[in-house]
Amino acid sequence: MPDIDEGLKGLRVLVTGGSRGLGEATVRRFVSAGATVLTASRSRPGRDSGAAFIAADLSTPEGVADLGRRVIAEVGGVDVLVNNAGAASAPAPTLSRSDDSWRADLEMNLLSAVRLDRALVPGMVEQGSGVVVHVSSIASKLPQRSEASYAAAKAALNVYSRELATEVGANGVRVVCVLPGFVLTDGADAHLQRMAEQQGVSTEQVTQQIVDHLNLPMGRPGEPEDVAEMIAFLASGRAKWLTGAQFRVDGGIIPTV
Repeated sequence: MPDIDEGLKGLRVLVTGGSRGLGEATVRRFVSAGATVLTASRSRPGRDSGAAFIAADLSTPEGVADLGRRVIAEVGGVDVLVNNAGAASAPAPTLSRSDDSWRADLEMNLLSAVRLDRALVPGMVEQGSGVVVHVSSIASKLPQRSEASYAAAKAALNVYSRELATEVGANGVRVVCVLPGFVLTDGADAHLQRMAEQQGVSTEQVTQQIVDHLNLPMGRPGEPEDVAEMIAFLASGRAKWLTGAQFRVDGGIIPTV
């Protein structure tokens, strides 16, 4: 835990999709800072992270509404909301992608956050403070072939996040977007293993292939803790004048001028 006072101790934090990967790292980061952390996902975390777990299906309006009610009942609302839950449907050519897959990606990567914000952000507005972190993706800026619906949903999340920031900023509520790049989460590890088996090579070789394809300046994938650190910073008092912005944690994949 950092030596400086981050202003996170005692805050009520909800992290969705917190059972593994980026979510789990984010949960651990807030717990280490002394926050009261709740995590919500379909499956219970495999390890004890120090957070209270709430089983929730965020792919449906009913599931999100139930989570919102339970969070308010248990802790009275939240000071920090990390909308991290998301998922991508199976890769498919853009022109033949089904309506169902488009809907699934929009439900999980955009509407789940919209609905949970609708349930919990009014409490932040009422108390005059709060931080919402939407976990997007660099896919929203750099879409890959066969993943159009996921990239489009994350791009919509970016725009929604910006608009919400302008709406609630006067009430002391900040809204920001974090855009992770190629990060070695549990899901990424499983995907790399499948690719390695298909090609008859090691996972290290496949990882390097992706690093080379993306022309990653840092020369390596990120770790979940890299993203968790940015999220914790944005939720802290050190970022008190940051809102309506997007923050890439991508090792420099997306070039800027």
